[in-house]
Amino acid sequence: MRADTQAFPMSQILIVDDDADLCSQTAAYLADHGYEVRTAANATEMQRVLDVADIELILLDVMLPGEDGLSICRRLRRTGGPAVIMISALGDEIDRVLGLELGADDYLPKPCSPRELLARVRAVLRRGESGAERQTANLGYEFAGYRLDVVRRQLRGPNGVVVLLTAGEFSLLRAFLERPGRILSREQLLDYARGVETEVFDRAIDVQISRLRRKLVASSGEALITTLRGAGYMLDQRVTRA
Repeated sequence: MRADTQAFPMSQILIVDDDADLCSQTAAYLADHGYEVRTAANATEMQRVLDVADIELILLDVMLPGEDGLSICRRLRRTGGPAVIMISALGDEIDRVLGLELGADDYLPKPCSPRELLARVRAVLRRGESGAERQTANLGYEFAGYRLDVVRRQLRGPNGVVVLLTAGEFSLLRAFLERPGRILSREQLLDYARGVETEVFDRAIDVQISRLRRKLVASSGEALITTLRGAGYMLDQRVTRA
């Protein structure tokens, strides 16, 4: 099969799942669409791959032998690891929300179609991509004592300490900073931060904004991102480009 020309060339993906057949099938499908794919059956094998490869995205099963996927996701977020899409047979809303609360960038229930998986992979990787033109024009933003370095994808707080952001939180924050003082609906945020080619749960946006709001606190202790009931969200702060 010919590689899809819309895929991000040579993006490295790691599948962490103890189902060898499913790993093999998923890896082959993603490889056919232009990705370099590695596999691991547990946390130990995953770490061996991360030690030697520049992995951009992990497809992480929840039910793993030894350390489970939720624990792995929490640990990766603490250390600023790659983007994570959790995949699990536990498909209830509460399970999806828990995975997102722990720092996953997206969550897919098993079984999922290869096409939907590919769309989700593209969306998460697209959030991690920054166009050269935009990077050159907007190297960073300053607001409420915070500074976002777009090139390094790094946020520093008023005290100079780095605030760890997931790929989804970074994209959402950038969407707000590029449109300060504007009310942004869920649909607009989905377009700006995730792209329009993939279906995502509205709840995913709510959860990620909630996480981002907890990380962004004004010197007064007030939240910087406000909710306007029935309308959307807004960053009501003065923003300057750095």
